[in-house]
Amino acid sequence: MLIQLEPRGERSTFWTYGSPLLAIALTLATSAVIFTLLGKSPAIALYTFFIKPLTSPGSLPELLVKASPLVLIGTGLSLGFRANVWNIGAEGQYTMGALAGGGLGLWFYTSTSPFLLPAMIVAGVLGGMAWAAIPAWLRVRFNASEILTSLMLTYVAQLLLLYLVTGPWRDPEGYGFPQSRLFSDAATMPILLEGSRLHLGVALAVVVVLLGWVLLGKSLIGFQLKVVGQAPRAARYAGFSDKGLIWLSLMLGGGLAGAAGLFEVAGPIGQLTPQISPGYGFTAIIVAFLGRLHPVGVLLGGLLLALSYLGGEAAQIDLGLPNAVTGIFQGILLFYLLGADILINYRLRLGSRAAVARDSRPA
Repeated sequence: MLIQLEPRGERSTFWTYGSPLLAIALTLATSAVIFTLLGKSPAIALYTFFIKPLTSPGSLPELLVKASPLVLIGTGLSLGFRANVWNIGAEGQYTMGALAGGGLGLWFYTSTSPFLLPAMIVAGVLGGMAWAAIPAWLRVRFNASEILTSLMLTYVAQLLLLYLVTGPWRDPEGYGFPQSRLFSDAATMPILLEGSRLHLGVALAVVVVLLGWVLLGKSLIGFQLKVVGQAPRAARYAGFSDKGLIWLSLMLGGGLAGAAGLFEVAGPIGQLTPQISPGYGFTAIIVAFLGRLHPVGVLLGGLLLALSYLGGEAAQIDLGLPNAVTGIFQGILLFYLLGADILINYRLRLGSRAAVARDSRPA
């Protein structure tokens, strides 16, 4: 018996938006099995992972702080993915945005100017865009896969960060630790809620979601992105510029990833260190697909994946589980999301080898 994928005539609208909920349910069920195999009560483990982080004091502000970089990056990636521009290097663009904006803050360390932080934000956006411009140029000029080039540049950015915080930018009063000096007050994000880490970047992430929704649903550019992704031939016939949309998609994704990096180092972290991200750039890919490549869906997906980070920390403390449990949860969720997308577009067909060969012959 052979299993063959047969294209469906029409994509189900119900399952297009319902499949993320099914993927989440299957992920929870699979996680319960994994917790059992690890010798933990599945009920207690699921409660610790998904419920307890929401009931502790100050949990909501912390959830929003964790979600903001995922939402920022995921919004940029989702717009590009709609046009079949696969920016997989947001982690590197996040790092370069942190370096560009953070480096400006370190350069003007003694400044008290109110314009320093806005200049750092602009530098962070430009740093991410500059890093995304490399795979964009390679794609347009040489038709090089942006999947590979953007991904490989991630490791270059991380090595550059490591070099700077262990060398030229290392804190002279940091006892040799690989980190920069703490940013000055003028170079840090304002706190929105006293006694928490909720900062201005969280509010800006919500603004970006609203702007992304307007861009996608109310503008010609958004229409072009959707047409290029769904019907490339029709887009070319209509005169839409493939190269222009490639540049636009990668610049948007890179700029928002760079802003997310700056918001983190000038916000909760407060300095440059070798570990400025737990993998936000890669997790945001899951956020984009979980949100069905729509900015509002990305906001909801970002909150869920942010909860996985908080739950992973709680599971380490209360249950003694390894930090890898967060990555396992995210990987399982992505697996079910992609599996659901395949079954939305294709149906499984069972048959013998002879029948499949006969059906595949030209008429």
